[in-house]
Amino acid sequence: MLCDICHKNIATVHLTEIINDKVVEMHICQNCTKIKTQELKDNLTIPELLTGLMDTAETPKKEISLKCPFCGLTYADFKKKARLGCGRCYSVFKVQILPLLKKIHGSLTYAGKSAVRAQKDSLPGSVKELKTRLERAVKLEEYEEAARLRDELKKLEQKETK
Repeated sequence: MLCDICHKNIATVHLTEIINDKVVEMHICQNCTKIKTQELKDNLTIPELLTGLMDTAETPKKEISLKCPFCGLTYADFKKKARLGCGRCYSVFKVQILPLLKKIHGSLTYAGKSAVRAQKDSLPGSVKELKTRLERAVKLEEYEEAARLRDELKKLEQKETK
């Protein structure tokens, strides 16, 4: 398949874009991909991205005149820069920021990653699974991984015997 942009080289990248609620598929060669990537980098900035997430409805006058008494940042400045002026801005602009944070993160509370990671680390694989992984590592001549799996398997077997 030839590149949709230059029509000369073979397409190696397949890009799907959504433009005005229409799905547009593009098949692009390596050279045109570099050009397209640079265009995307140049056109997409974080403030523009955040502004797109904020409601596009008419901003009430109360929000326009809202100003942090500590650093002097106005809500209009925050919308332009997508950056708060100080730690107290979070309290001043709380009503406006909370819906934005919910859109970005999907939640208003932080659950963290350490609890999930610790839970995964505390649950070693089954003996059968470790033996299978060990055999695969030996077949692929990944001896360092095989040694690590062997040691892990020994520890698990010792725990089970106790």
